[in-house]
Amino acid sequence: MTESPTRHLLPIGGERLETGTWTQVTSPWDGRVVGEVAQGDAMHVEAAIAAATVALERGLAPYERAEVLARAALALAAREEQFARTICAEAGKPIAAARLEAQRAVGTFEAAAVEARTLAGDVVPMDGWAVGAGKLGFTARRPVGVVAAITPFNFPLNLVAHKVAPAIAAGCPVVLKPSERTPLSALLLAEVLAECGLPGDWLNVVVADPKETARTFCEDERIAMISFTGSAAVGWTLREAAPAKKVALELGNATPVIVAPGADVEVAAERCAATGFAFAGQTCISVQRVFVHETLADDFLERFTAHVEALSTGDPADERTVVGPLIDHDSRDRILGWIEEATRGGASLVTGGAVEGGMLQPTVVTDTTPEMSLASREVFGPVVVVEPYATMDEAIARANETPYGLQAGIFTGDVAGALAAAPRLRFGSVLINETPAFRADQMPYSGTRASGNSTEGPRYTVREMTVEQLVVVQLPTST
Repeated sequence: MTESPTRHLLPIGGERLETGTWTQVTSPWDGRVVGEVAQGDAMHVEAAIAAATVALERGLAPYERAEVLARAALALAAREEQFARTICAEAGKPIAAARLEAQRAVGTFEAAAVEARTLAGDVVPMDGWAVGAGKLGFTARRPVGVVAAITPFNFPLNLVAHKVAPAIAAGCPVVLKPSERTPLSALLLAEVLAECGLPGDWLNVVVADPKETARTFCEDERIAMISFTGSAAVGWTLREAAPAKKVALELGNATPVIVAPGADVEVAAERCAATGFAFAGQTCISVQRVFVHETLADDFLERFTAHVEALSTGDPADERTVVGPLIDHDSRDRILGWIEEATRGGASLVTGGAVEGGMLQPTVVTDTTPEMSLASREVFGPVVVVEPYATMDEAIARANETPYGLQAGIFTGDVAGALAAAPRLRFGSVLINETPAFRADQMPYSGTRASGNSTEGPRYTVREMTVEQLVVVQLPTST
């Protein structure tokens, strides 16, 4: 069957399936249809799991997995602009940020290729104790099994890559359920991997009802691991529903920054503005709460507001745009409600807070209290709260006043003081004199508390997707 240029079939078991029902993917910017995707159902989810199970039984040697991943990195680099345009169209991500995402995905596959070649266990010193004398012991990393991956809309390529590439490196076939809002990048990635020699049953993509698909992933014994990135409410529900499975969660954050005495105020203001509002704040580690020492607070707020008001907003396909649209009107209206809640409670609106051309403008709020949604929950939108503090103890306490714990940042002239503060911040990562929105794809990326229970980055995810097996050999006795 010939596929329409705007229609995308489901890659399951090495075939591309038309289901008879089509789901439209629309642009968050202007609502135009940017693609149609075959809508799967329970039968297609079952077929995907069955295909991945066969692939697991057949297996792929580590060098074969490494070669596929290395070829895929080259192919992604060659098609970078195509992926960037796809991300821009379906997610409304400004084109410059979409290009950066496509570039990062290349690195994710390169790093996974290295892991496929070097994944190994340890030699166990059996004869370190008398009971182990005459025995050889070693561990080996074995694939955990079929991995079910569920990915969100905001990084429709690179967050897929962070699950698919390590799974291939670990020897785990995948059933992928991308966000129904942004499935086109994932489907294009599956096409690239097939071209690069990955057997068709190793990556099966289903676009189907999210709740029903997640329920199947939890209940089907052939799924050994669920890897989920998304909201905390959904993630922890999955964890409770599948207590016998490995469930790896990468969830949200209400990202804090502390601007301490001695900090370069201009650098802190510029970096917080850029990373609080890029892609309309729709990343887990977008800067959301900034706590500024009272001696710097007025200066910082003035500089920060100027940088925010200078950000270019509008059409994500425009090369100049930094802040594009929110993914949908429901998200916009939710955030507007939170802004109204804060201002009714005494918070001050410094800039923004209005909808222009359907877009929520970049918004800065101050005079908040910890119980306000803007100050404690994940906004996931173009809003940043700025508050003064008197002591580092107060700043750390305010930063920790959230259930989340993914990344936090400190801008300071006293690095030793920041290093002393870092262990008191209940976050998986603390970045000093860098925005906490920074992420290099090879680094460990993990949250504490409500932000998750696993570590991403190819080296770390590969280990999450394997089990360590001990082998002990009784050596022959010398005669």
